[in-house]
Amino acid sequence: MKELRVENVSKAFNGTPVLEDVSIVLRRGELVSLLGVSGGGKTTLFNIISGLMLPDQGRVFLDGEDVTGKPGRIAYMLQKDLLMPYRTVEDNVALPLILKGQKKKQARAEAGAYFEEFGLEGTQKQYPAQLSGGMRQRAALLRTYLFSRDVALLDEPFSALDTLTKSAIHRWYLAVMEKIRLSTFFITHDIDEAVLLSDRIYLLGGGRITEELVIRESKPRAEDFNLTVEFLDYKKRILEHL
Repeated sequence: MKELRVENVSKAFNGTPVLEDVSIVLRRGELVSLLGVSGGGKTTLFNIISGLMLPDQGRVFLDGEDVTGKPGRIAYMLQKDLLMPYRTVEDNVALPLILKGQKKKQARAEAGAYFEEFGLEGTQKQYPAQLSGGMRQRAALLRTYLFSRDVALLDEPFSALDTLTKSAIHRWYLAVMEKIRLSTFFITHDIDEAVLLSDRIYLLGGGRITEELVIRESKPRAEDFNLTVEFLDYKKRILEHL
């Protein structure tokens, strides 16, 4: 596991500031959420962290190494799973390994070793259209993990799932994340989701980090945690800043 650090990042488009002096840290094994209103710069920040976009100012470090503007070092999963419909599940998942130069047979074998752990056993020869929404997200998450096995950026990965499926995949993701020792930086518009999943929450407003909230309760949280006074206090603090 590696530590991700963003230092004093700023970005403007056509003279309009989108991010101003943003500094964040994702420590080893953490799940840290980024909350903010739509159009507030969250995706721009992820594009900079992943190396797809250069900041106007500031740097991005992965375990002390400057990775600013260097794509391919940090895995990035968008809201849509983007599985290719004409490829089998195993070939979708193995794609990052193939792009890194592995032969298809070797890549399939390496990816296949994780199918049981990710709850995908038996789907190798199926196509994405044959999978449920939750299973498609599991496949996309495994593909993301194989791209970079230390840090993952997830941009609202569970927003399209129904409430029951989302609750189940939350529990599953936290368990898998701990088992494979993955650090996760997570964009969500869902305050409840952020409080239930996160070790810490950064609130982004006006292009700046306005608050860093530490969630004291250990993960996974109790099933009735969202009914507690503590949960409501966290939610109130977040709403006051957004």
